[in-house]
Amino acid sequence: MKNIDKTYDPKKVEERLYNQWMEKGYFRADVDENKEPFTIVIPPPNVTGQLHMGHALDETLQDILIRWKRMQGYSTLWLPGTDHAGIATQIKVEEMLRKEEGITRHDLGREKFLERVWEWKHTYGNRIINQLKKLGSSCDWSRERFTMDEGCSRAVREVFVNLYNKGLIYRGNRIINWCPKCTTALSDAEVEYKEKAGHFWYIKYYVKDSDEFITIATTRPETMLGDTAVAVHPEDERYRHLVGKTLILPLLNREIPVIADEYVDKDFGTGAVKITPAHDPNDFEVGIRHNLPQIKVMNDDATINHNGGQYEGMDRYEARKKIVEDLEALGLLVKTEDHTHNVGQCYRCGTTVEPITSKQWFVKMKPLAEAAIRVVKDGTIKFVPDRFSKIYLNWMENVHDWCISRQLWWGHRIPAFYCDECGEVIVSKEDITECTKCGGKVTQDPDVLDTWFSSALWPFSTLGWPEQTEDLKYFYPTSVLVTGYDIIFFWVARMIFSAMEHTGKHPFEYVFIHGIVRDSQGRKMSKSLGNGIDPLDVIEKYGADALRFTLATGNSPGNDMRFYWERVEASRNFANKIWNASRFVLMNLEIEENKLPATEKLTVEDRWIISRYNTIVKEVTENLEKFELGIAVQKLYDFIWTEFCDWYIEMVKPRLYDKQSDSRLEAQYVLTYVLSNTLKLLHPFMPFITEEIWQHLPHEGESIMISNWPEYHEEYKFDKEEKQMELIMGAIRNIRNIRAEMNVAPSKKAKLYVVTDDIETFEKGKIFFEWLASASEVIISDNKIEIPQNAVTVVVEGAEIFIPLDELVDREKEIERLEKEKQKLEMEVKRVNDKLNNPGFISKAPAHVIEAEREKGKKYADMLSKVIEQLNSYRN
Repeated sequence: MKNIDKTYDPKKVEERLYNQWMEKGYFRADVDENKEPFTIVIPPPNVTGQLHMGHALDETLQDILIRWKRMQGYSTLWLPGTDHAGIATQIKVEEMLRKEEGITRHDLGREKFLERVWEWKHTYGNRIINQLKKLGSSCDWSRERFTMDEGCSRAVREVFVNLYNKGLIYRGNRIINWCPKCTTALSDAEVEYKEKAGHFWYIKYYVKDSDEFITIATTRPETMLGDTAVAVHPEDERYRHLVGKTLILPLLNREIPVIADEYVDKDFGTGAVKITPAHDPNDFEVGIRHNLPQIKVMNDDATINHNGGQYEGMDRYEARKKIVEDLEALGLLVKTEDHTHNVGQCYRCGTTVEPITSKQWFVKMKPLAEAAIRVVKDGTIKFVPDRFSKIYLNWMENVHDWCISRQLWWGHRIPAFYCDECGEVIVSKEDITECTKCGGKVTQDPDVLDTWFSSALWPFSTLGWPEQTEDLKYFYPTSVLVTGYDIIFFWVARMIFSAMEHTGKHPFEYVFIHGIVRDSQGRKMSKSLGNGIDPLDVIEKYGADALRFTLATGNSPGNDMRFYWERVEASRNFANKIWNASRFVLMNLEIEENKLPATEKLTVEDRWIISRYNTIVKEVTENLEKFELGIAVQKLYDFIWTEFCDWYIEMVKPRLYDKQSDSRLEAQYVLTYVLSNTLKLLHPFMPFITEEIWQHLPHEGESIMISNWPEYHEEYKFDKEEKQMELIMGAIRNIRNIRAEMNVAPSKKAKLYVVTDDIETFEKGKIFFEWLASASEVIISDNKIEIPQNAVTVVVEGAEIFIPLDELVDREKEIERLEKEKQKLEMEVKRVNDKLNNPGFISKAPAHVIEAEREKGKKYADMLSKVIEQLNSYRN
């Protein structure tokens, strides 16, 4: 067989193999009625984005699932694409124009500005796609989509018009979340709440023509400029006589009424609440109930407008400071208290959000939420882990109408047209120029849709909807959505209710939730902390496989993970271990086909490794089916490193080196079979190194990535040989440990006497004692007649092993060691006895658990008696 390089160099392998896979078309998905489909749509990264560690984790997990299912024979589609990212992209291009040309979007006008955004997208938009390829992502790149491509844009218009015609999209003047920096509306899901230190200011509101006053408390004094009432609870005796009276609004001297409303908590604060319908969502609802005017006192940039009197033009916080000063000067400020409260911030820029009334477009959520709640409750869609279904359901059951209009230029423009003549509102799937009612000229709504509106359609719009394409019929509903818990509300919920409404089907069967990748101190990676780690730097230094293996090993569904450079180095070392073991196997191969010898020709170590491999196939497959990717890859690591490399390869070396050995070829066949098939199990996690090695081994087919996933075979379950090898390896480990404790060099050979009732097993282990335990000769017996008086004793399960080491051992030290062993075994015997004498344990534990404890007790007692016997022999 052709050998491989002495050392593994990812840079020489990864790009070459990826290009080969692309050229061969292995990533392409076909509609194949003879196969079952398996579909994942990629969470589309922002077109502005650069690969970060969150992307690397997300794409690694998806690629593992896709490669596994591809090998299982499914027609696998991993559909890639990018999101137009409305606010983020517009800000990026506006910054570029300001820095490079000294102009704003308004200098260019809408059409010219959008041309510049498209130019920017064509220049930089594929950067993140190329970075995903570096990671080894096996997406079907021929199907790459963009949320503003022609097909997705058509789907967006179709949905908007359909919902509008059903009365589920409406335009209204309502309280929305407003970002003064991004100067656009935000949905509830786009507001992040953070605890901040603030104040409660207690202010006097005097009754008109009276010395009587009501004290109210507020955390936002600047909004008092828009107050249109003060509310009290109808059953509050303190204020009942004032309901219906008129108050004088401090500073502006505007008359406002005292109203009674059950919204007020009479036991909180003073029991009186200022009502500002234009700047508070609860006050807005109170205002509707009492027909109060809405006085908006802020401009889009959060400066005070003309309704703010002498404070007009001031920033909201500047106005706050001046208002407090003026209230204090007038004797209207009763007191100030420190107060910590949750403050809403824009998820994009971190600016404190201002609730304001504004004419916006909304989706009516309650009717749409019903089906989205049902499919999760009845198990049609399953969250992994399940705890996230409760978070999802809680949000959906308390969902508010979704504000979908954004005051931007980049995005899907709202397909609503207003007649300049008669005021008619026309919502159309196609652009129109004339009013359908009077023939007058129309103007399109200047706003665009929330980015998440188009992302919500991603699972089906990318497959051709609203057309009933072959792709849509075959690949939809999709199989799994892999995403972080941070966008369950932004994206997952919206995909579910959109799919149910527009396709009548659930968008995916499973939602596989992962956490975020934190730094080694547990902090979120961010630009401000400077603790971000570029995945491309990791790939450049250690290779994509090492990064993927690190991310998979640390993954537990729904939980955050920490990134340690040491783990990446350990992953690289694992790759080197596999490479070196494979190189050894290849150097010792004469065979040219990959098959297992007849069972009767297999030795005990052959049967053991085949049986262990067979178990790993079953367990890894089961783990993958349960999305336990971290557990699966850890089992592969342990099997490859310890059982295959450290034990089996070492055990078969005598057969490989002995040209006259009858079982030399059998050893080669077993090595090849186990190695090549274990590489298949590892391939989804480490695609590059597994492909490179597999290609050099005897194999059938063009590529490991389209080879068959290994299957469990009952006939390869060799329980007896597994037990025998456990005894043999346990004995070798103990002999090595004793020799190490005594500082005996491995080169120093010594005779071994094995006393056991299981002569068959230890006869099979003779060669391994000689090869791996430095035995010059191995004598196996069922009695101690020939044992030298001064022998060092090793007590193992199933046997006692005696090593005559007169010239190598200090008798006193050996007695000391045996005393420690005796104490350890006495503790184990006591622990087991205490357990078995505990009525609680006996009454509650299953019968097989109790029996296992009894067996342990018997084993430890037997080992203890042998240790005591050895101690007595040394002391006599």
